[in-house]
Amino acid sequence: MNFFEQELRKIFEKNNGFNRVSFIGKTCYGTLTDQTRMKLEFVTMGTHQKYEGIKATVIDKKDGVIDSLVLKFSDILGKKKLNHPNFREGMGPHIWIYNDKPEWYAYEPTTSDYRILADSVKEYAELFNEQMPEMSRGISMNQQM
Repeated sequence: MNFFEQELRKIFEKNNGFNRVSFIGKTCYGTLTDQTRMKLEFVTMGTHQKYEGIKATVIDKKDGVIDSLVLKFSDILGKKKLNHPNFREGMGPHIWIYNDKPEWYAYEPTTSDYRILADSVKEYAELFNEQMPEMSRGISMNQQM
């Protein structure tokens, strides 16, 4: 298992909102409904080998890509304060590859950070899930009143 797969597992293995989940390299696939899947992958934002976020792509089995969204670590987690003279203002979390070894640069996410990332993706995924039975019952009950 490579570094990227380990990190994806930390984020999405437990709290993901998917029916099934598979991890392959830098990518995670989750089942939302019978027809829709979500692909999650680490992405760069223009700087070579500097992974600053996760791209979530919702895919329909018949029609292809429905929607996609890039969740930047700095947008979700904010700038992180570091006890380092070069980063007095803090810095946005990111993974970099140095000497062919990927690792978090200067700041490694906490368990709470991983949970926040998972919750952000889960919230996005819920936009594409089929309506829950409880919601349907609630709507029909209100209509009967």
